[in-house]
Amino acid sequence: MAPIDSMSVLARFRDRAPFRDVLAFSLGHWRRQMALVVSIALGVLLMTLADVLLPIYVGRLIDALAPVLQAGETADRSTAMREAIWALAAMVGLGLLMLVTRHLAFIGVCRLTLNQMVDAAREAFWKVQRFAAEWHANTFAGSIVRKVTRGMWAIDLLNDTVLLALLPSFVVLVGSTILLGWHWPLMGLMVAVGALVFIAFTAFLSIGYVGPAARLSNQWDTRTGGALADAITCNPVVKSFGAEEREDGRLRKVLGKWQTRTYRTWMRATNNSTGQILALIILRTAVIGLALHLWWVGEASAGDVAYVITAYVVIQGYLRDVGMYIRDLQKSVNDMEELVDIHAQPLGIEDRMGAQPIVIRHGRITFENVRFHYRGHQQPLYDGLSVTIGAGEKIGLVGLSGSGKTTFVKLIQRLHDVDGGRILIDGQDIATVAQASLRAQIAIVQQEPILFHRSLAENIAYARPGATQAEIERAAQLANAHDFIVKLPKGYGTLVGERGIKLSGGERQRVALARAFLADAPILILDEATSSLDSESEALIQEATERLMQGRTTIVIAHRLSTVRALKRILIFDRGRIIEEGDHHALIGREEGVYRRLFDRQVGGLLVEAG
Repeated sequence: MAPIDSMSVLARFRDRAPFRDVLAFSLGHWRRQMALVVSIALGVLLMTLADVLLPIYVGRLIDALAPVLQAGETADRSTAMREAIWALAAMVGLGLLMLVTRHLAFIGVCRLTLNQMVDAAREAFWKVQRFAAEWHANTFAGSIVRKVTRGMWAIDLLNDTVLLALLPSFVVLVGSTILLGWHWPLMGLMVAVGALVFIAFTAFLSIGYVGPAARLSNQWDTRTGGALADAITCNPVVKSFGAEEREDGRLRKVLGKWQTRTYRTWMRATNNSTGQILALIILRTAVIGLALHLWWVGEASAGDVAYVITAYVVIQGYLRDVGMYIRDLQKSVNDMEELVDIHAQPLGIEDRMGAQPIVIRHGRITFENVRFHYRGHQQPLYDGLSVTIGAGEKIGLVGLSGSGKTTFVKLIQRLHDVDGGRILIDGQDIATVAQASLRAQIAIVQQEPILFHRSLAENIAYARPGATQAEIERAAQLANAHDFIVKLPKGYGTLVGERGIKLSGGERQRVALARAFLADAPILILDEATSSLDSESEALIQEATERLMQGRTTIVIAHRLSTVRALKRILIFDRGRIIEEGDHHALIGREEGVYRRLFDRQVGGLLVEAG
């Protein structure tokens, strides 16, 4: 016996796992609307009853007319007509039953599917919004959108396939096989075996042959969406370097891969369809041949043969559709895999059970023996970092890139969890409180502020959605933003463009400052808001920043040391350690100090520029 290849077994299991996970995901959503699902199933069962019973009355109609056709004028035509009319009436009744129950079932599926699509999209958005900052840093926004929207529409296809296609097909196949077997056991056995072999053959081709190729083409479809979004979002950079053709070439490569993978998927689907048709031709020949044999040996009448042929036409239609439905089921599973994966991923940074909102009255921040290690790095960034920032104190963070300044403020916001020690605000461990309440009480003005493609009023009020127009305008005045806003054609109703692209850098900074004023948070974080602005904008922002800092615990990440000269306490970071501390005058007096070296370098650069 050949040894078992454990790796191939695991690979096959992984291939099947997405199918199982997607169906489990859908069943979980169905359980939320179980009454609606049951009513849909009952409607589908009644709907398919017409197709199961219709061939019987076709046969009875033929049997009612056959004696008249054989005996001519001597036959009892009135009796034959009466029986034929009864058969026709039964067929009409079955048609009306099918029509009404089908309509009701489709209404139910529409409600079920839309509810499920909305729930899935809302829950995916909920998770994406709460994934850790590291997850967002490593994921294309365009790819996320493609995963969610493609998965939403796959829910529609999956529900239609399972409830309105596979379920009635199963009922018709089982019911017709039982009725045929009741009259002719051999016929029932042949149809049952043929149908089972056909379904197994179709499932094998769809899941084992077409499915893996479809999964790969979907991955490249996601990459295509990511590549498009990446280039379009960064279009100003593309234009500034005249790199349109370079980006065209980059997208061409991605589309080439997508085209190759998708063509292979479509060809496999075409081969699958051809194989199914061949199998149906073989089964049809066998069933009709057996019916003719039964008539030849006197075990079936002409009506019976008509019944068998009509029943097989119905069965063949459903079998042919089953092949298509299984392909659709596999496609919906492939399209939903990445959406289901989003739902299955852990958040990364989660609130503890029973976490309560933090209450910040003073803004005292304490790092107690904090240890923090970025994944993928050999050494921890912080290893036993301890520092206290007093309530209302204003401090500056200085150091080279990668020294730990930005990580310091990210840990205060709990964008990462520490690996050891703890961080306290007013004596409360931030790991034990609700994240949203923590971040709502920390105002941040970033070096490159991000604005929503919404109105200026909405962007400013994002810090406090219930703010009145007067409060919004007051915050804008404090941020020196009101004057330029009222000069715009639509004033505070002006849309700012994606990420605020319609505004200048100085205008975006002042809107971000207005947002921070409106937040009125006890803790303020400033990430060098004036490093790339003209002197006039810098002066306006510096003036607004000084107002904003009053009465708040403030942390300033300094890229230019002139920003922190007035602060009474400056922390110098180097590879995760605080190596110097003091005010500007004390630090500048250390001739061998890091701060003095950085200051001399910046002053020397300014002298060179002035010369």
